[in-house]
Amino acid sequence: MIIKTSKAIPSSEITPEAVFRKRRDFLRAGAVVIGSAASGFLPGEAGAQTAADRELLSARSPVKISNPDSARWWQQKFDGRKDLPASGPFTTDEQLTPFSDVTTYNNFYEFGTDKGDPARNSGKFVSDPWSVEIAGEVGKPGTYALEDLLKPHTLEDRIYRLRCVEAWSMVIPWVGFPLADLIKRFEPTSNAKFVEFQTLVDPKMMPAQSSRFATIDWPYQEGLRMDEAMHPLALLAVGVYGNVLEAPNGAPFRLVVPWKYGFKSIKSIVRINFRADMPNTTWNDLQPREYGFYANVNPQVDHPRWSQATERRLPSTLFKPQRIDTLMFNGYAEQVAGLYEGMNLRRNY
Repeated sequence: MIIKTSKAIPSSEITPEAVFRKRRDFLRAGAVVIGSAASGFLPGEAGAQTAADRELLSARSPVKISNPDSARWWQQKFDGRKDLPASGPFTTDEQLTPFSDVTTYNNFYEFGTDKGDPARNSGKFVSDPWSVEIAGEVGKPGTYALEDLLKPHTLEDRIYRLRCVEAWSMVIPWVGFPLADLIKRFEPTSNAKFVEFQTLVDPKMMPAQSSRFATIDWPYQEGLRMDEAMHPLALLAVGVYGNVLEAPNGAPFRLVVPWKYGFKSIKSIVRINFRADMPNTTWNDLQPREYGFYANVNPQVDHPRWSQATERRLPSTLFKPQRIDTLMFNGYAEQVAGLYEGMNLRRNY
């Protein structure tokens, strides 16, 4: 079911800085830490990483899935994954954002517009079983169970910076495999110039999709140019902090494109469509003056309502702010700048 709503988006949809800081203080006080207490994780001080977070990153922890058969399958996949490389573009020595923040401070409008809504409102979300449709300009279209989609691929540990368009950021340890490997497997034709992604539509599990106050025209859609999708940094993630994805982080299957603003990294993917033409994307459709198709992190091109020159690295509070300079392409310029050679990055924002 597709729920049609108004295209008009109020300015309140993007959190003002003052409200953001008040909300963070509230969260850091522990008032809205959903699920983290039950898992034994408490928010760290600004710049800190808990011992539990470090243990999660290094351990092959049990897979948290209720179905025993699925849990065994996932455990085998995770046990066989590649260790994190010692250096290079797939890791960083920057301080990890604590697990509690990664899983309780999210933009996932299918569950609500507040940062705590995905953790609060995803209790009914079920990601097993899950299937993904491969469509469009490919030699092997079809609908595939997630297990079958993942079977040929070796999972990898990667630590990426994540930069939100709202000027906050995290450092997150993901588990996944290169998007390019999946693309090659399904044999795109010469007509395939773009890759389009769609998120699940299920108002029973994602309650904000049935809200009369919603501004998004579901399903949520994103897209990449083919050369972007084929870049080694583009990741299809199935895990975070060494375990399967949490619902607020896009369970069970999401995209991670670390040189772009976070809204490009679409969550809970159910359809991958190979196209000859540039696809429509949700935020670009809603507010094209503010959110471009490319959405590359660029400190030299401000959002119409705030600067992109700096960011707040979470966890960050009013009294212990972690404000840092934003890097071109989120620090991945050496790897990806060549994709945009000759392009006007102010016009193609």
